[in-house]
Amino acid sequence: MQEPLCLVQNGADGVLSPNPAALEVLRGIGQPVVVVAIAGPYRTGKSFLMNRLAQRRTGFPLGHTVQPQTKGIWMWCLPHPYRPDTTLVLLDTEGLGDPYKGDSCNDAWIFTLALLLSSTLVFNSLGTIDHQALQHLGVVTALTERVQVRAGDSRDAAAADFVRFFPGFVWAVRDFVLELSQDGQRITADEYLEHALRLQPGSSRVVQEQNELRRCLRDFFPERKCFVMLPPAEAEAMTRLEELDEGQLRPGFLRQADAFCRHIWDKAPVKALSGQPPVTGCMLASLAEKYVAAIASSGVLCLESTVTALAAAENTAAVAAAVAEYKQGMERELKLPTASQEALGDVHQRCEHRALALFMERAFTHNIHQYQEQLMHELEAAKEEFCQRNEAASAERCRAVLQELWQDVEQRLDRGEYAVLGGSRRFQERLRELMEEYDRQPGKGVKAAAVLEEFLREHKALARALCAADQQLSERERERVASEAVAAAAVAAAKEAAEAAKARLEEQRRSFEKHKQDLEERMQHKLQAMLEEQERVLTHKQKEREALLKEGFREENEKLKEQIKKLEKDKKEMQKQLRIQTVANVISGAVSLWNVGRGVVPVALRLLRLV
Repeated sequence: MQEPLCLVQNGADGVLSPNPAALEVLRGIGQPVVVVAIAGPYRTGKSFLMNRLAQRRTGFPLGHTVQPQTKGIWMWCLPHPYRPDTTLVLLDTEGLGDPYKGDSCNDAWIFTLALLLSSTLVFNSLGTIDHQALQHLGVVTALTERVQVRAGDSRDAAAADFVRFFPGFVWAVRDFVLELSQDGQRITADEYLEHALRLQPGSSRVVQEQNELRRCLRDFFPERKCFVMLPPAEAEAMTRLEELDEGQLRPGFLRQADAFCRHIWDKAPVKALSGQPPVTGCMLASLAEKYVAAIASSGVLCLESTVTALAAAENTAAVAAAVAEYKQGMERELKLPTASQEALGDVHQRCEHRALALFMERAFTHNIHQYQEQLMHELEAAKEEFCQRNEAASAERCRAVLQELWQDVEQRLDRGEYAVLGGSRRFQERLRELMEEYDRQPGKGVKAAAVLEEFLREHKALARALCAADQQLSERERERVASEAVAAAAVAAAKEAAEAAKARLEEQRRSFEKHKQDLEERMQHKLQAMLEEQERVLTHKQKEREALLKEGFREENEKLKEQIKKLEKDKKEMQKQLRIQTVANVISGAVSLWNVGRGVVPVALRLLRLV
């Protein structure tokens, strides 16, 4: 993108809607995305900071008056400066607290969308982290009224799980001119932020509201970072920042802004959903569309429902992509007709393995068995189509060879060479020679014996006629001579068919093995990822509990203690599943897959015993 594009439009009536053009841009991005959103009070220089992240002087519009410039959410997709095959998506949001808007609910939804779409959220404010700055973040405390993790969750249950879905948090304090010190000691910007988020003593309504906000920020955003920045330029130059060269900006600001940008480029993670593949641009488009639709329909976002809907769409797309990969690989590598069914099977295995790898890379674990069954169906159908094409190509080649060889026999027939005493024997000898020449011909493929049998049956009447005209042969000899070649060809054709059937069964067994192995690995990976995520959440909650004890807030500590107990119980259940249930569940699912692919339960069970 050469310039930003509006992603979420904010109508004059406050109704949010996705911009189809921006969604189309995102749907064209198959790479993982690092999504950095910026939010904060209006007219605080958010767009200027985002342009620096884009490494451009202009892009997101900068205003020079009190009137806000950014409406809704604007998007800029750029190649990530540090990571190959990754796209950096910058989201600039409409400022909070615009007095001309007068709709705090609209502010809250824009902030919520920025929060849920991003992998790193930057909060931009002016001056210091004080009561006024925290007031602008008051939308955080109302998140439980607008967002649910699962349908029907209580506010407390939703808040406890938010940490799994929320992005990293960076507070950029702009135009900061104070000295970073506390009680006479130099402190870092991060320590400044943590000190500002400490709960304050007191029971007044204002103190309780401020403490609730601090608790939410500490609980929802375990990964917090703070940067302070001087004003970029002298006051008289602040209205024309887009026109200023780097040399006209304050050196102190440049150092601080560069540190901020390097941190974002280096540390901001790829957007992810718990236990699922990295979010791509296409997936981000679906999330944006579904979040905005949920706001319009019910006014409540259910994260689990959104992820479930996204999973269904992505898994369907993963199946389609895997089948397309398989077909393209077969078209590219398969030279028809193949010498044998095993040769086709070898190409099939390579292409199927690549297709499975692509499916597993893209698929969500939600209902993955269902979509893997669908993939097996479609791969089996695609393989059968290639088998039929292979057989057709083989039959065409074989008929062409036989037709060419038969021309000599027809010429002899026309000359009457076989319409004499002993002619039937000479005809039979020539037929045997023809069959030997046919066997020596290369490239006939898998239908060589079957086509030969069909050809000989078609000419059996001719052999009988010649035998009937040959007075030297007895009736029994006539039948034997006429049927000898056909019988031999029938035996060869039956053997050919049996070997092809055996080869196909072996292909299916190997395919089943691969599906079973991939599914087992994916399920184990999912459980391991969930366990690691649970451990991360537990560690965060325990640190918060220690901080609350240190700060003397025992009632809050007890509430957190109950959350930790539940988390530890869930962790033990996950460990149990990882140790015991995974193999049983996977084998059960794999048997189901095999049954779908073969339609024969006893065969599947016998094959499982062979594994």
